[in-house]
Amino acid sequence: MVPDRNSDEPLPTRWSLIGRLKDLGDQQGWREFYDTYWKLIYGVAIKSGLTEAEAQDVVQETMVSVSQRMPQFKAEPQAGSFKGFLLAITRRRIVDQFRKRPPHGVSGEGRSDETARTSTIETIADPASLNLDAVWNLEWEKNLMDAAMERVKRQVNLKQAQIYDLYVVKQWPVKKVAATLGVNIGQVYLSKHRFARLLKKELQRLKQKMD
Repeated sequence: MVPDRNSDEPLPTRWSLIGRLKDLGDQQGWREFYDTYWKLIYGVAIKSGLTEAEAQDVVQETMVSVSQRMPQFKAEPQAGSFKGFLLAITRRRIVDQFRKRPPHGVSGEGRSDETARTSTIETIADPASLNLDAVWNLEWEKNLMDAAMERVKRQVNLKQAQIYDLYVVKQWPVKKVAATLGVNIGQVYLSKHRFARLLKKELQRLKQKMD
């Protein structure tokens, strides 16, 4: 299948791509979906208390579950939030990982001390009882910001992207930024303003497409 080349839609999590995922043979669509969402799912799994290995398993198992459920999912905004759909699946896969752990106090083969720092939750009967909503929303917003930042970087020149990174993200003093990049202070302020304006625009567009 030919990839969707509509450059007006900023991220491959748009409804058009979600519709494409019903075709399990659309490798390009699934690759775009994985590249977009894996960090979100992994970050939520880590913050829920899983180890890195367990979080990686959550990512893989969530992708499998999504592929199994896509035939029943209606790729229409009025049918419900894809954000909520993905959260429900991710929550279940996280609970599955906790349930795979040995009973409290019993060491599993090959487990590191990292596992012991988190209490097991084998007693959870309902995945919905694992309150991930706040963590999910934070990671979702971070994912949006990262995606918007990457898109804006493609719209500006390298120097402007570097100025924004050093002055806003890393919070260097304006004089240090100017001296390091060989620009004047006025250029730092101007580049920061332009980048911030584009970033705000991209964030608004992404939220409309992804929520």
